[in-house]
Amino acid sequence: MRRMLRAGVPALVVALVAAGCTFGSEPTTRGTTSARPEPGAAPGPTWRPCDDVADDLVGPAAARARVRYQCTTIKVPQDWAAAKASPGASPSGPTFDIAVIRARSERQHDRIGSLLVNPGGPGGSGVDLAVYLSVGAGLGGLPLDVLERFDIVGFDPRGVGRSSPVKCISDADLDATFGYEPDPVSQEEFDGLVDLARRIGQTCGAKYGDSLRLYSTEQAARDMDAVRAAVGDAKITYLGYSYGTLLGATYAQLFPTHIRALVLDGAVDPQQDLVAASESQAKGFERAFSNFAAWCRENRSDCPIAPDARTAVTAALDKARSSPARGRDGREATAGWVFYAVISSLYSESGWQRLASAIARLETGDPDEVFELADSYAERRPDGTYSNLFDAFSAVGCADSDEVPSLAEIRKLQSQWRAKYPLFGAPQAVGLLSCALWPGKRDPVPTGPAKGAPPIVVVGTTGDPATPYEQTARLADMLGVGVVLTWQGEGHTAYPATRCINNAVDRYLIDLKVPRKGLTCPAR
Repeated sequence: MRRMLRAGVPALVVALVAAGCTFGSEPTTRGTTSARPEPGAAPGPTWRPCDDVADDLVGPAAARARVRYQCTTIKVPQDWAAAKASPGASPSGPTFDIAVIRARSERQHDRIGSLLVNPGGPGGSGVDLAVYLSVGAGLGGLPLDVLERFDIVGFDPRGVGRSSPVKCISDADLDATFGYEPDPVSQEEFDGLVDLARRIGQTCGAKYGDSLRLYSTEQAARDMDAVRAAVGDAKITYLGYSYGTLLGATYAQLFPTHIRALVLDGAVDPQQDLVAASESQAKGFERAFSNFAAWCRENRSDCPIAPDARTAVTAALDKARSSPARGRDGREATAGWVFYAVISSLYSESGWQRLASAIARLETGDPDEVFELADSYAERRPDGTYSNLFDAFSAVGCADSDEVPSLAEIRKLQSQWRAKYPLFGAPQAVGLLSCALWPGKRDPVPTGPAKGAPPIVVVGTTGDPATPYEQTARLADMLGVGVVLTWQGEGHTAYPATRCINNAVDRYLIDLKVPRKGLTCPAR
């Protein structure tokens, strides 16, 4: 299991027949935060209609929502420090391409500016998220009050998706990683996982060399300011989920006076080292699983593995180790695949019933639902190929980490965390091997206050497995201008989840009204 697991995007209900949407005239721009071009600045980007991107992701939902999509690509220096470039200027030297999408409601009025979004990961596509969020509240997107006042802008960070993607892990090695024993107890099993992680690191190092450090969060945060300049906003309005909170916090430290409003949902504490962050996540997933097990006991008609879900899942893992079931695609449902099906389902309370169903079906020898859940998490396609999510995850996460444990320390942590967090501790410990054996120089994220920034809203969910709630106040305190908003719910990230959360965040984004100190929203 990886550190800083990615955020999920809102669930969407889409029809089977695709339909495009067209671009009309430019909307009104009253009350905007648009900036005038600086003298000598590079020409602005050329935007082109890109309905096809939305069609591929959500089909006719975008057209029904009356949203228009435009895309562009901007070039940024591969190394901002070496290039000494500024946002809006034409970069010199080697560049990366950054893919950007703009979603604009046909109902837009009194436009404030752009709302830049990031889904987390690292490795998640901001282009995809902008489409998902723009379809409207009825389909799991943003509230209409927000959609009608902002362009929703997403970008794939450097190395991700459509933006000069880093790709160096083979599909076979990803299959091996996800299918591997999550808690390799014997030395032979542990050494096998070490060999796999070392091979992946060597392959990526051979392909990218010292340039691996250029995929760091600080470099991507500087790209964010280039995106701000490209859309013409004098100040940024930003919504970041999960790892996107780390990206936003880094931006706030680098460009505090360029901020209009920042919402950081599912907080990552930048001050934690790699080991502390991994243990925090092990604790978070263990807590989330206990909440799932309690739900099973109380809702036996909806949970076919009730009354003891923990025993059922533990038994399923043990059986997968000795006699894994074979799916319709020929894969064996090893303990690794079962484990990632569990991980995938804990990101949202809406996934609990499906997890129970998948484990119950596995007990009868049918692992296909287990594979569906695990493949969704891994972004594994039906043909066995993968997106570059986890290539980027490793490149970014490891570039950000300058201190990594030794193999002996990881082996010791595996034993210690197994005792403390029975299902998730040991897998989280051995997940440290990825960065421990990753090549190249590092570029750690900055940690410090955002001096000169306006109030920043930091949202935390008490039942969040991937970014445990305890990190919320720590991130807010580090920034110095953070205001904590709490949701007493389950799953990873909170907005838009309930009326209370939506009202608080919407008023901040639109009117810059900061939530009152200590505001806590109930689960429902």
